[in-house]
Amino acid sequence: MAIVELVMPKMGESIMEATILRWHKKPGDMVKVDETVLEIATDKVDSEVPSIAEGEITEILYNENDVVPVGTVIARVRTEADAEVAASPATPPPASAAAPSLKPETQFQAVPAPRAEPAAAPSGDARFYSPLVLTIAQQEGVSFAELEKIPGSGNEGRVTKKDILEYIANRTAGGGHIQEPEVIREAPQVQASTGNHLTTIPASNSYGGNVEIIEMDRMRKLIANHMVQSKQISPHVTSFAEADVTNLVRWRESVKKDFEKREGEKITFMPLFVEAIVKCIKKFPLVNCSLDGDKIILKKDINIGMATALPSGNLIVPVIRNADTLNLVGLTKQVNHLANAARHNRLKPEDTQNGTFTITNVGTFGSLTGTPIINQPQVAILAVGAIKKRPVVVETPQGDSIAIRHMMYLSMSYDHRIVDGSLGSTFLSAVAEELEHFDPAKEY
Repeated sequence: MAIVELVMPKMGESIMEATILRWHKKPGDMVKVDETVLEIATDKVDSEVPSIAEGEITEILYNENDVVPVGTVIARVRTEADAEVAASPATPPPASAAAPSLKPETQFQAVPAPRAEPAAAPSGDARFYSPLVLTIAQQEGVSFAELEKIPGSGNEGRVTKKDILEYIANRTAGGGHIQEPEVIREAPQVQASTGNHLTTIPASNSYGGNVEIIEMDRMRKLIANHMVQSKQISPHVTSFAEADVTNLVRWRESVKKDFEKREGEKITFMPLFVEAIVKCIKKFPLVNCSLDGDKIILKKDINIGMATALPSGNLIVPVIRNADTLNLVGLTKQVNHLANAARHNRLKPEDTQNGTFTITNVGTFGSLTGTPIINQPQVAILAVGAIKKRPVVVETPQGDSIAIRHMMYLSMSYDHRIVDGSLGSTFLSAVAEELEHFDPAKEY
């Protein structure tokens, strides 16, 4: 017999820990190869962790809601195999935004991994606190100053659920932890560290009027935190443009039946929008970058993220990789595949990784336009609004006339640290012109 150790998988270079959401197995249960053992969550995605060994679960080392560093042994499986099971590197890449069910490659090893000693909090930089720790701190009235003094046993000295619960228990029992002098407050507050900024979160336990209290789900909390961080990191500027997309609408209407018959895919407006954006990124490559301090990281790959609504109402951003290498048929297949995978929780970790520019279709929900928030670490995001028929002035060599045209608003938010108003407005106008001058005789 051999003991196989189930290790917290690494979901990418930037993912250092994960939260255990739910165990599907308990000690004494039998598990088969590829059978789900537990569900985990990072600040990017939710994931199902499958087993690559068949045997009996002998030990579970962490509880649900525990935050566990990657590479840590979380369970043990007794197998019938005589030979040792070699360790396998489990480094599937991270994802961009948030929370379908995924199946990462899971790391197992036969030799027990040494336990790391609790690390001291890093000095000089602001510490990261997980949403779970912040929630507990808020509920228990633990101030930010107290959080800073709690020794963290997590990766890079991060405070885990166990750490803060032990601190609260010892504080209640007078266990010697340093406490702040008691002050009178209207409500307890927690300061959350986001990069170099501190966000004060008031905690109120009383609400006036006829209200219903709805707790945010984990994914909504992550989205909220991601949006707040983006606003704090990037000075947002939004530019607007209008496009006459009559030729594009008429072309799609004329080809959609033949397109579906020939390619087996329905063609939506999204691949047409992506095609136009890719052409313009090639002309203005600076919108396809990220910032690292005072360094501009210009991305040679054009990976277009497309914001996709989930049945739960939450949002995820799957990525069309190397969109500049795909023709319209290829873009259509990628758009449909990623949208369907997102809605049915079948996205892989790499499907939401390494986006360089994002498009969001607010018109899907009837909005004429919007002011989107940048998907960090990108520097720009473009929103397309609903296509509406309107009477507009049409200029012709014979003179001006009023005609019914299909019109659409576009808006683009960009990071003013690197994309100034000139570049942002010029790029957006170029996308609008690309859509307006769509070739009605286009072949696919």
